[in-house]
Order: sequence, then C-alpha cells, then structure tokens
Amino acid sequence: MGCKIGKRNEVSQPASTDENTDRGNWTGKLDFILSGLGFAIGLGNVWRFPYLCYRNGGGAFLIPYVIMLACAGLPLFFMELSFGQFASLGPITIWNVSPIFKGVGYAMVVVSALVCIYYNVIIAWALYYLFASFTNVLPWTLCNQWWNTDQCGKTFGVNGTNVTLGVNGTNSTDFTRVSASHEFWTHKVLQLSSGIDKMGTVRWDLALCLLLAWVIVGACLIKGVKSSGKVVYFTATFPFVVLIILFFRGVTLEGAERGIRFYIIPEWSRLSESKVWGDAAIQIFYSLGLAFGSLATLSSYNKFHNNVMRDALIIAVGNCCTSIFSGFVIFSIIGHMSFMLDVPVDKVADEGPGLAFVAYPEAISLLPISTLWAILFFLMLLTLGLDSQFAMMETVITAVIDEYPEYLRPKKSIVVLGLCVIGYLLALPQTTNAGMYWLQLLDWYSAGFSLMVISLCLVIAIQYVYGMKRFCKDIKTMLGFEPPIYFKVCWVAITPALLLFILIFNLVQFNPVTYGDYEYPNWAEIMGLLMGLSSCLLIPIVAVIQVCRQKGSLLERIKAAARPSRDWGPALEDHRQEMLKVYAGKYGVEAPLTLIDTPNKGGDLPPDYTTATTLPRNDINVPYSVANGLPVTTKL
Repeated sequence: MGCKIGKRNEVSQPASTDENTDRGNWTGKLDFILSGLGFAIGLGNVWRFPYLCYRNGGGAFLIPYVIMLACAGLPLFFMELSFGQFASLGPITIWNVSPIFKGVGYAMVVVSALVCIYYNVIIAWALYYLFASFTNVLPWTLCNQWWNTDQCGKTFGVNGTNVTLGVNGTNSTDFTRVSASHEFWTHKVLQLSSGIDKMGTVRWDLALCLLLAWVIVGACLIKGVKSSGKVVYFTATFPFVVLIILFFRGVTLEGAERGIRFYIIPEWSRLSESKVWGDAAIQIFYSLGLAFGSLATLSSYNKFHNNVMRDALIIAVGNCCTSIFSGFVIFSIIGHMSFMLDVPVDKVADEGPGLAFVAYPEAISLLPISTLWAILFFLMLLTLGLDSQFAMMETVITAVIDEYPEYLRPKKSIVVLGLCVIGYLLALPQTTNAGMYWLQLLDWYSAGFSLMVISLCLVIAIQYVYGMKRFCKDIKTMLGFEPPIYFKVCWVAITPALLLFILIFNLVQFNPVTYGDYEYPNWAEIMGLLMGLSSCLLIPIVAVIQVCRQKGSLLERIKAAARPSRDWGPALEDHRQEMLKVYAGKYGVEAPLTLIDTPNKGGDLPPDYTTATTLPRNDINVPYSVANGLPVTTKL
C-alpha cells in the first residue's frame, strides 16, 4: 500500500523538480541515502568499532551490538528521520511541534557545532598524511630525521626475519623501542608540548591543511543539498572501494589469520559484564549519529512521500555491516603487523587517532607498494571524515537560516562562508603544539552524556507529549501506512529504558579526560564539563522562557507551551490537507478541515478541527490553515 502511494506521488512530482521550491529538495533519492550513509559511516567505523569488538570479547560483542541496534539504534534513527521529513524544517524551527522542548533543538546545534570544530582538524591531519604519502619512501618509516630520538626503531622483514634497527642502523635491544610512525606523529606532525597550558606556536603546515579542509567543506555546502548531494556520490562510495581493496590485500598477508581470529573468536563469558553491553549501546549511538540534529536536517530536504522507513533500514543496517566488515580489514592488517613485529595482537591494536595515524601507517609501510596503499588509505580517511562534516555543518547552517528564512535564505552563501571562517578561527588553537590536548578535551566532553540527555528528551517530547499515536498518523500521511508495532513498542517503552540505562552507565563509568599518561589540570576539566553541560542546560533554560511567554496560571502556561504551535505540520498546503484526510478517516470527519493548536487529552487524537482562513507560514510563502476564532464546528 505504501509503495503504491509513493509511486503515485513520484509520477506527479518528477525526481528532477523541487517539491518545496523555496527550501529545495534532494535532486534524487540516492542523494539522501548516500548522504545519510556518509554521515553515519565515519571515522569511528574504522578506528573505534574494531577496537571495542576485540576489547569486549571478540565475536561475542556482536550479540549486544545487534540487540542495541534493534532496540534503540534503529527506532531512534527512523524516528528522527521521519520527524525531519514530515515538517521540512531545521533542528530548531522544527520544535514548533512542542515549543517547550525547543531547547532540544538548540542543544543539538551546539553539539554539532562543537564537534565540527575539532572534526575538521582530524580531516586536516588526513590531508597532511595524504600529502606526505606522495614520496618513494614514506616519511614515517625513517629514523634518521630531525624529529627522531635515540629510541626510534623501524622493523621490516629481511628474508623472512625481523630486524629492529636503531637510529644508526645497528641492532639495538638495550632500550625501549619507539616506532618510527609514533615519532613522526608526535614529534613531526603534532610537535606535541608537555601539556595543554604549553600552547607554543601555530603550526603553519597544519594551519594550511586546516584551511584547505574548511575550503573543501564550504565549497561543497555553499549551494546546499544541490552541491553536497552530488559530492557524496564520490565521498560516500570511495571508502567502500578502498575497504574492499584493502580487505583482499589484507587477508592474503602473512599472519593475517592472527588478527582475524583475535577479532571474531567469541569469549562468551564477557556477555555477563555490564560494560560490554554499555559499550555496545554507546557505539550504536555514536555510530548512527543520533541526536546531533543532522538526521532530521538531511531528511528535511526529502520529498514528503519519500519512503523514509526503507531509507532508515538501508542506512542503519548498512552502517553496522560496514563496521563489522571494516573489522576484518583492520585486523587482517594488524595480524600481519603482529606477525612481522613478533608481538601479540593486543600490543599492536589501539583506538582513536593512535590507531589511524600511528598503527595503520606503520602497518601500511610493511606492505608492498606502500606508497600506493598509503595514498588510498588516507584518501579513505579524508572522504569518511568529510561526509560526517558535511552533515554536521549542514545542521548548523540549516538551523541558522530556518530561524530567519526571509533574511538569510537569499544570502545562504554568505552564511556558509561566515560559519566556515568562524569554525576555522575556533579550530586554530588545535594546530598549536598543545593542539592534541585541546582536541582530546573537545572530543571527550562535547558529545558525551549530552547526546544521551538530548535523545531522552527527544523521545519524551515526540512519543509522550506530542503523542505516539499522533506521530504514527503523521507517518501514515507520508508513507500511506503506519509504522509496524515493533517501532511503536520500542518508542514508548524499550528505547527510553535503554537510553536511561546508557545515561546512568555513562555517569557511573565516568572518568576524567586523559591523553596517554597525561592528566589534565583542574581548570581544563572544569572547562570540559562546562562545555558538555552548555548544550544540556539550554533545554531547561529555553523551556522556562517558553513557559514565561504564555498566559494564565503556571499549569496553563506549561500546557500551552507544550502544545504544537499554529503553523506546525507539513510545509506545503497539499500535504497539510492530506494529513487532515488521514485524521478524518479515523474520526469520521470530512476534509478539507483545519487544525488549531489545542491538542486533545491523551495525545492520540489530532488537534481540534474548526473552520478557518489561510495565512502564510512564517518560513515559506505557502498558505496554511489556522483557526480564525469562529465557533468549533466539529469537536472530536
């Protein structure tokens, strides 16, 4: 039934035309799917999931991982995509659905903005390594450069044997070996100082790479989804090409089976540990990009009758399958590295930047034609990072423009340019000698427990305040059918419970930020905590402001602030009338009718119907229906 309705609308609305002429739509269906895949499949799929898998029992970790996907990840993913597609609004303006929760939208934008600041620095590192790879001898394999210490050693095979050479090319066993790739990363790329308070100077080479990263992002977003939707055809598919190439190369390397066995052999006893389940839930959460506001932003550019449930399944399942597949790629190479270095696998594997910019480059240097593999690998990291950065920056841009559309939409290029300049300036401290400490601080606190709080508020607002049954009717308006019972049960019971579990787990397992053995000073800890709380505090602050704007007693004000505003609903009048027909079909009222902003008790009925006039919606020049104060003709 849903497919027939979708096809009927596709005929009347050709894929090449915009349904929403003021705001714009994706040019084609693949634009959205690839953008969603590109956002969800990021650097964490390559450097975090494989690490968590082997740290938490290998193949056994996949069981809680899949369970968390089914019970929390997929329901939230579908809910956020449906929410954005129905209203065709940015993450702030969309909270016309319940203005008391508008702070949730502001919190999403703050989180996305904070992550954008440091995420582009990681992209700048990938650019740096990419440029450094265009040489016959990869620089992170050398031990006789100015950045090396006496502890530097490089390992390579000679007629099947391992040889560890010191800085003078002699065999050395009387000191602790430090890999050449580690010294290149620490002393050449970062030129790391002794602490966060030792800023040093801006590294001009990193600053230029960062500038290039922001230029790429700005150029791809300056025309909105029309430009970024085309770029993702390369950036979203190229990582898969590289992963497939690296997989076939990796599994044929000597010792690859060491890493693969370590990756997949389950330790069933680990399933009894709460930390394993907590890590699985958190990884699903971060991997799918929930609560950043980016999912609702991307789907807001869909055509109204796009089959968003199908897209949610494709993107969410595709993301998780990519994580599992990348584990085979990574651990086949790490197994080879373990064989060459004659050390256990768990001594080679790492997570985060240490895995992407130390372990991987060293492993690549052990491969034949290492320059080619290095270029491919860092191109893959670059495209993985850019896709996620596109989505998060589009979230910030859309949120700003949709708040003041009449002024800013005609000047979108200036808005994009201004936000990119601000992002570059705020990220510059991360190109100093203390840059890694600042990036770690941002990464640790900007998108941690705040995402759990935002998601919990999102579920409460949509499923309990707005109403699960009403939300399902909205989905039926778009798809022609209500979501399956599986989603309904998850939304009102299972998912909120799991979110509460994840939040409590995060608080119980909380540890202060560290970088290696370095412990941050108290002032840096306080700064990080305030940064993390800044987004969460916006939720109650904005709620109080919205309540104060209403009239009546405190309870009346709260109720009024929780109701959908008068212009809530689909962007186009035709779709608003379709929504009325869906409601009328259940309650026996003839359409066309009009909605006003007084919800019925219980949250499962539509707002009251009344006679009406039409006025322009405040963000686009299309008519919408609003109560004109006449007596209610049909009271439900």
